[in-house]
Amino acid sequence: MKKRALSLALCLLLCAALLPAPAAKAAEGYINVYNWGQYISDGTDGYIDVNAAFEEATGIKVNYMTFDSNESMYTKLRTGGSAYDVIIPSDYMIARLIDEDMLLPLDFDNIPNSALIDEAYLNTDYDPDNRYSVPYTWGTVGIIYNAAYVDEEDVGSWDLLWNSKYAGKILMFDNPRDSFAIAELMLGYSINTKDEDELRAAAYKLIEQKPLVQAYVMDQIFDKMERGEAWIAPYYAGDYLLMAAENEDLEFYFPEEGFNFFIDAMCIPATCANKAGAEAYINFLCSPEICVENLDYLGYSTPESAAKEFMDEERNTSQIAYPAEETLARGESFLYLDADATHLMDSLWLEVKTEGDVDYGPAVGIGVTAALVGGWLIFRSIRERRLKANRCRKWKTA
Repeated sequence: MKKRALSLALCLLLCAALLPAPAAKAAEGYINVYNWGQYISDGTDGYIDVNAAFEEATGIKVNYMTFDSNESMYTKLRTGGSAYDVIIPSDYMIARLIDEDMLLPLDFDNIPNSALIDEAYLNTDYDPDNRYSVPYTWGTVGIIYNAAYVDEEDVGSWDLLWNSKYAGKILMFDNPRDSFAIAELMLGYSINTKDEDELRAAAYKLIEQKPLVQAYVMDQIFDKMERGEAWIAPYYAGDYLLMAAENEDLEFYFPEEGFNFFIDAMCIPATCANKAGAEAYINFLCSPEICVENLDYLGYSTPESAAKEFMDEERNTSQIAYPAEETLARGESFLYLDADATHLMDSLWLEVKTEGDVDYGPAVGIGVTAALVGGWLIFRSIRERRLKANRCRKWKTA
């Protein structure tokens, strides 16, 4: 990945010009931002520090926290205890949050840069009226593998994750939606199936895979794949581009059975304490110059054609960041599953994670003890019957 960043002075001048007047004047307070790990340019390796640039431009302090899955983010929001002003979940989770009244409608007068989002990423199934979200990035899921250890003849399908040749070197998603999607695609089902039999079949497929899995991971994938501790993993294409920059043996492909196409978007939770600051932050991230600098670090794809004008040719033409239409045609987006299907999937995922992990020691100990006691009782009973029989014979002969 080409490393390039705006100078701090130029960045600050640019940011101030891009902010709407109300936000530029609101140079006070702070916002709490809750985002995926490894999902914003933070100033490392010569890249722009997006949060620091926003703070310099507005005077609004950013308290930045991370999560590793949509489900863990949802649990944190639902259980309370922490208030966030901006969150960046994925499409299907946004639909769930809308359905459960956990998001605030956005004031787009405070987010003028949202008008730069391409039509292809608007009026989506998860937010059909574009009231609650502004796209941040889009991306795809595929398989990352280490070409130094994995035979090329084995790649092309999701079944690489079930190949016993690589037992102990395979990683798997540590969240139900992504993991079930892979099993469903292998079985020829939709990744949005709500059919109980199909969900159970997917769970059995994942249980079948489990003996081959080194670990169920999310952010830990970076270290494991970059260091060669694991050789195969399903993950997001944007993250692959980051990992490949650290390990040149890593390769990526879109499985022939299909894959998940997703949009992550910026939203404001119902518990937000600084809505104006949150909207200023969203607008800042949508500015084309900031967007392209941010995504140059992330490796993910931009929903703004205006930002691509500032992008270098290598990234602009990448078939991983921006796959051809015929490749994207094999992609399918997650939809929000109803409560029954979600509950069933969560329960089945628990079975997958715990299958084979039960500590049988206490049960074995109890069983052995019971067997010994039972054997002793049987022996005593037989012995008493024999003694009684002998006494009877002696009495009869007396």
